[in-house]
Amino acid sequence: MLARMAESGLMVTGDPSEADIAVLNTCSFIGPARAESEASILDLVDRKKRGELSAVVVAGCLVQRYKRGLRERFPDVDLFAEISDYRKLAEAVQGLATGTPVPKYLEALEGPGAEREGARLLSTPGSYAYLRISHGCDHSCSFCAIPSIRGAHRSKSLEAVTSEARELVSAGVRELVLVAEDSTAWGRDRGQELPDLVEALASLDEGTRVRVMYAYPNNFPWRLVELLRDHPGVVPYLDMPLQHVATPVLRAMRRAGSGDQVRKTVERLREEVPEIAIRSTLLVGFPGETEADVEELCEFVRTYKLGRMGAFPFSPEEGTAAFDLPNHVPAEEISRRYEAVLAVRNEVLEAEQRALIGTEVEVLIDENSRFGVVGRTPMDAPEVDPVALMGEIDANVGDRVMATVRAVGEEFDLECEVGAGK
Repeated sequence: MLARMAESGLMVTGDPSEADIAVLNTCSFIGPARAESEASILDLVDRKKRGELSAVVVAGCLVQRYKRGLRERFPDVDLFAEISDYRKLAEAVQGLATGTPVPKYLEALEGPGAEREGARLLSTPGSYAYLRISHGCDHSCSFCAIPSIRGAHRSKSLEAVTSEARELVSAGVRELVLVAEDSTAWGRDRGQELPDLVEALASLDEGTRVRVMYAYPNNFPWRLVELLRDHPGVVPYLDMPLQHVATPVLRAMRRAGSGDQVRKTVERLREEVPEIAIRSTLLVGFPGETEADVEELCEFVRTYKLGRMGAFPFSPEEGTAAFDLPNHVPAEEISRRYEAVLAVRNEVLEAEQRALIGTEVEVLIDENSRFGVVGRTPMDAPEVDPVALMGEIDANVGDRVMATVRAVGEEFDLECEVGAGK
């Protein structure tokens, strides 16, 4: 989207106070994300009314989900755009900038498919970039609205993904973070599997590594573990959203497999890739969830040491099967359970981080600012995991340096002292 704007001759800024037109890319996956998107729309509309903006554009998942109904709720928005046609969106924004009449609404005529969507303009640091490998999802999890928003699963072609990756690598990117609604489904609609793609990407450049996010645990392509363990270009890290471990809750969620199968998957990953860092996401407060289910979940986090984990309180979403389920858990009880799960997570994470004190770790530098140099170890994905605080050192974004862990901060970040460079 950013690149299409730039190609149209528009100057892009991340600061609304510097802009004439604001383009908001929205999320509508769960209630809090939807509330955040709607609050941002209202803020931008207020800026427009004060004369700080000439136009407001709203794009993305919120529009895709609620279609033209948003126009009635937010009549002061100048343009709504569904997902996919970024070139037409850029042309419309150019029209708003020049006073040319433009439609008030852009439909997604067809979902994004196998080919890439053109050049990229990165909003991430030069050290890493997100690389979308597919669109949509074929699962029918009862709590999730994503398939109704994003459609069925469609893999990007290997050629399209590797072409985009080559450009990112040539621009200096040192970590490719693979993302999708379901990354482990990549290639199945093409007679291929995710390891085929990961190996191709990891072999592009010896200085750039691949990190896999959003790996659905069932029908897992187990050849991937060989790459996670043995390939120097693949980070021994896997993000696997497990959602829960109590079998009755998994059944109600329409997740394939049982709690025992979830445990066996984690055990096998740890056994076959001894250095692996596993990240997960859990959903707390699903209808029918009992106190015993939550205790089982907390014990699972503690026993399997899921320190790198995010949790979400259940959000009833219209159009999903879970919306009409009986035995909804009261909001205050969901909040209590959510905090209990995070408390166990924090215990595990703090212990894991403190165990690193005195050891040497490799750090990829993401930021070099007036506050000091900040990076990440291979155990940590950008934006969701702890960081490594390096202090004032001579290093550039994208460098990999060796450092000794001296302490752990309040947010479980590592405080490091640089040793030998790498």
